[in-house]
Amino acid sequence: MPVRDMSVMCAVCSGRRARPNLNLLLLLILLLGPHTVEGVWPLPQAITSSTERYPLTPQAFCFSYGRRSAARPGCSVLDAASERYFSLIFPDYTYANDVLRLSENKPFTVEISVDHDDCDSYPMENSSEKCKDQLMLLDDTFWSCYRYFVNKTKIEDFPRFQFRGILLDTSRHYLPVKTILKSLDAMAYNKFNVFHWHIVDDPSFPYQSHTFPDLSSKGAFHPMTHIYTQSDVRRVISYARLRGIRVLPEFDSPGHTKSWGKGQSDLLTPCYKGGIPSGTFGPVNPALPSTYQFMERLFKEVSAVFPDSYIHLGGDEVDLSCWRSNPYVRAFMQKMGFGVDFAKLEAFYMEKVVNITSFFNKTSIVWQDVFDYHERVMVEVWKEGCYLCEVRRVAKAGLRVILASPWYLDQPGPTHNWARYYTVWPLAFKGTEEQKSLVIGGEVCMWGEYVDATNLAPRLWPRASAAAERLWSNEKQTSSVDKAFPRLQDFRCILLRRGIQAEPLYVGHCKHEYHSV
Repeated sequence: MPVRDMSVMCAVCSGRRARPNLNLLLLLILLLGPHTVEGVWPLPQAITSSTERYPLTPQAFCFSYGRRSAARPGCSVLDAASERYFSLIFPDYTYANDVLRLSENKPFTVEISVDHDDCDSYPMENSSEKCKDQLMLLDDTFWSCYRYFVNKTKIEDFPRFQFRGILLDTSRHYLPVKTILKSLDAMAYNKFNVFHWHIVDDPSFPYQSHTFPDLSSKGAFHPMTHIYTQSDVRRVISYARLRGIRVLPEFDSPGHTKSWGKGQSDLLTPCYKGGIPSGTFGPVNPALPSTYQFMERLFKEVSAVFPDSYIHLGGDEVDLSCWRSNPYVRAFMQKMGFGVDFAKLEAFYMEKVVNITSFFNKTSIVWQDVFDYHERVMVEVWKEGCYLCEVRRVAKAGLRVILASPWYLDQPGPTHNWARYYTVWPLAFKGTEEQKSLVIGGEVCMWGEYVDATNLAPRLWPRASAAAERLWSNEKQTSSVDKAFPRLQDFRCILLRRGIQAEPLYVGHCKHEYHSV
């Protein structure tokens, strides 16, 4: 269930005892951590700092629940956040648990008060992350509890876009679970809130389905070592939930499904050459009733495993040549009145799959290819060229849009080209305010052709941080690359200290260099 009508009351640290929201914790780390900073990343919507500072030691600091808080000790989200952020604030202190357990007689106590006890819920698309600050702060949900806390600083903060995603491709190269979890940590530090898990594709099918176990046993790179068990998936979802991150699965079809056919006979279309089967296979066969029976059973399972209300159905780059070559597919098209219009055939297939996922209460996202002939989906724009033209076209049709085109980071490139991803203006198209409001956010895509666990982090960070600020912060306040550079350089050092292998931006050094591998 979505988290709604939840209030978290907190305050800036203007006295010895305060009630700040955990949403302000990262800023506390930046302002009070053992280093000097140029600023915070991503930049808050409004921030007014004072030179007045308060001494802070781990022995004198703790988190506690306010007397009026509906959530009490034992709330998984807030308890885990307290422990995690305490360790980030005091990285060299080894007795954090003792301090966290005790909340009495501490000179500096962060009190958290929540009006509703929704500790077991998941972040959803309508979860608020807004945080207002005067003397007291009023927040809407738990998921606003992951961003900032200030010392004698007033802030007003909220994301510019509600959808701020990172796509990881685990089909072209398998990513170990621990690599995914480390990426979720980095996402949280950068305020990304959606993990788009492109879990299967042509090369491999690592998702272990209980309903169709042959999909991974025959379609994965290795049936034992290169799969994600149901336990693995639950671990990733749980880890993400505690960091305010949604997990959005993608099962792309009808193209990009070669690995599916290894474990599911009669799913893919047999290709023909010279009037006889060539022995090769193309996209999912849209002419067979068994195709949709399979999809219904698969998505029934997927919908139960992944709690998010969104699901990505792909729909891109469908090679139509195999469908054209197959006489049974052509006969089906004539029967359905499609003639030789294969776009209508793909539209028929996608309509069927969208209906299946809608039955399981999922909102479908598709790549922009599908928008050309489908009007009941959320569209992700990914192609190069005039991508804002495509954004405008989708928004003009009244559909919600996610922008990915300018943030493909999988291709090798120098770190100093981070400015290319920073100077992106998602709403710079001619349209009404209502149309622009349909652009719900953007996504950094890290495809796996040339990326695995050995180079994922340095290829992502800190370039993805540039997109993070663009999607979170006020555009007018963050339009200067020169002003952003020192903050990003400092933030890159913070990532290193937290164990994230972020590439250097230029000549220089960090006080705490990266040591572990």
